[in-house]
Amino acid sequence: MDRLYLVGVGEGLLKDYRAAGAALGRKVRGKALNLISLIPTKKNEVKAHAISIVLGAYTWNLKSATPAEIPTFSIATNEFDALAEANAIAAALVTTRDLIHTPSNIKTPLWMAQQAKNIAVEKGLTIKVLEGKAISEFGGLVAVGMSSPTPGPRFIELSYLPKKIANSKSLNVSALPHVVIVGKGITYDTGGVSLKRPYDLMAPMKSDMAGSAAALGAISAIADLQPNIRVTVLMMCAENALSGTSQRPSDVITQYGGTTVEIINTDAEGRLVLADGLAYADKNLDPDYLIDIATLTGAATLGLGRQYAAMYTRDEKLARQLTTVGEASGERVWHMPLVDEYGDSLESDVADLNHNASNRHYSAGSVTAALYLEHFVGTRKWVHLDIAGTARSEADSGENPKGGTGFGVRLLVDWILSLS
Repeated sequence: MDRLYLVGVGEGLLKDYRAAGAALGRKVRGKALNLISLIPTKKNEVKAHAISIVLGAYTWNLKSATPAEIPTFSIATNEFDALAEANAIAAALVTTRDLIHTPSNIKTPLWMAQQAKNIAVEKGLTIKVLEGKAISEFGGLVAVGMSSPTPGPRFIELSYLPKKIANSKSLNVSALPHVVIVGKGITYDTGGVSLKRPYDLMAPMKSDMAGSAAALGAISAIADLQPNIRVTVLMMCAENALSGTSQRPSDVITQYGGTTVEIINTDAEGRLVLADGLAYADKNLDPDYLIDIATLTGAATLGLGRQYAAMYTRDEKLARQLTTVGEASGERVWHMPLVDEYGDSLESDVADLNHNASNRHYSAGSVTAALYLEHFVGTRKWVHLDIAGTARSEADSGENPKGGTGFGVRLLVDWILSLS
């Protein structure tokens, strides 16, 4: 039986088209129905509405019963470019959410590398995966990841180059803007020796690789859309386990590039793997823009809740660009201060830095984590996105299921498209 759904769009703002799309998607979730929407008219409305329909219909589980049926969607429009962008971004968001929801007994760093390889083959991306002795210079990644030596940590590098550039001998590749995205990929986070407490904080930690998942999703969509720009993604994948090979508080490690770091709390592991990726990008990749994305600190969630990601950068123009893109895409960011007066909290008596801002009690954990990362970016245009609050939803509502949201894919893709 055919049904007609009448859905209000409020003031006709993009957020209203997203809300209407999510409501329609939920109506057909798990059903083999074809939904035709007549709501949007303009390009941005079509794009926002179409993506949200897919997000509202999203499901994931490993139940052994018959799999849920999959609905199909159509939008009545002649804005074909908008639909192409929506299709690519929605598909990338589904992939990102699937990665986040996969349980950690399956989702090892090796498994993450295989998913990245599958996407690289499908999308025509270049990929490099390093492990074992090949990552010995990545002191943070090794220190965190060797707490779970089977299979051990992985450094994953994916590269996108437009096909028309890759296939041409006359076009200058170096003239294209180069965006490097570094994603935190902790496939499970027990806190290590500094075990998470209370236990309830540990249960959702299969989602601590949401930064790497979003980065992988973003480059997947970019490969479909083919903007005239270079993009490299670095996925810093490890499990932070409690074992006989775990790093200890008071250890001193050497990050990529030579900076020595005193370990204070092994549950502050994300900044260690990110610092290696940032230093590697600064030394080897010559990025015009260096972005890191991570579920990094509980402090970001305490300060901003789950509707805004914390954004740190000293580039005011870049901050305004990302803020504008975030409002339009539905993935909002709030420009946070890099407070130089807090820098002395990272001093150490035995190493170049301590990683946990333990020398002072500034009660600004998200800020001091960003200040730590800034030590590894050189003079690059750098943005740190702390998505600890936005990467996971505690309720099955609107666009989001309970669990991973895929936050960062829309923001990164729309911003990159604006550069090309």
